[in-house]
Amino acid sequence: MKHAEAESFIKSFLVFFVSLSLLSGLVFWYEYTQERHSLEEAVFNDMKVCSFDLKCQQFTLDFAPLQAATLYTLKKDETGYYALFSIPSGKYALKLHLSQERFDVMLHQTRDPLIQAFLITLLILGIISALFSLYSLHPLRKALHLTQEFSRDILHDFNTPLSSLRLNVSLLNVSESETKKIQRIERSIETMISLGNNLRSYLEGHPLQKEHIDLHTLLEDRIATIQKLYPSVSFILDSATLSINANPDAITRILDNLLSNACKYNKENGSVWISINSTTKTLHIDDNGKGIEHPEKVFDRFYKEHERGLGLGLHIVKKLCDELKIPIHVKSVLHQGTGFTLDLHALIQH
Repeated sequence: MKHAEAESFIKSFLVFFVSLSLLSGLVFWYEYTQERHSLEEAVFNDMKVCSFDLKCQQFTLDFAPLQAATLYTLKKDETGYYALFSIPSGKYALKLHLSQERFDVMLHQTRDPLIQAFLITLLILGIISALFSLYSLHPLRKALHLTQEFSRDILHDFNTPLSSLRLNVSLLNVSESETKKIQRIERSIETMISLGNNLRSYLEGHPLQKEHIDLHTLLEDRIATIQKLYPSVSFILDSATLSINANPDAITRILDNLLSNACKYNKENGSVWISINSTTKTLHIDDNGKGIEHPEKVFDRFYKEHERGLGLGLHIVKKLCDELKIPIHVKSVLHQGTGFTLDLHALIQH
């Protein structure tokens, strides 16, 4: 179940289950109050019978000053329930008392079956809510599937003209004055290919197979590719290296997105520093570009602070890092630069 489907299922389940649970709770509460009232009436009826024959062990008998207004009425105080009944003396009334502890025992005998019935009802409602949520999820899953199939087909057809463009541009023989135009075309083609790869990663993710990767060599390769797109940006890569075990496509996508972002939002003739700390098993990518106003939001889907881009690049980075169990942290100062730190401990072969 994909993230959007899981989120939809959970929300539908909670809305349906909570609504029915509240309604059921009100019904059971009403039933409980009725049962309590019925128990109080039964206690009072037993007191009336007891006032005639005095054959009752559950009540304590006593005498109290006669108060005509309170005769034949069930009363409650901090000790329990009592009622006053007239006797021939004329000055005193017979007082029958039921302790609160004894009443609670009687009430529990009535309440416990209600609680059990309520819990069974909640279980049934939970099952019904889950089935209802799965049923309501079906149209969404179908729509998502159709959208993804359509997007995959578009991406597949998209690659053919791009590959043709790349091949034909490389075969062009142009004068030196036209070289910059050709380079701009090549950069545009590479940008479109990168966008296609991002969309493919977003739709499909990456397989779980891992390979041995020399991080320094991979960084050199990715920097060489991205340098063509951003010739005015300087890359500074330290000489340290680190061997990791990971899916090469996923790692390449992470590096490409981070490096291209560091260039895309850099200043004129800016720099990007890439360093590998083999002691702490971390990778650092820093730039001295525009910075990020809200660093805490950069991994949110479709979030962007500039007109360029779709707002998916860093979201995909976070998604892939989570799949590979790579903690990623960002620090940024507006107009001064941004730095990303990736903890690669999970990718080190022990």
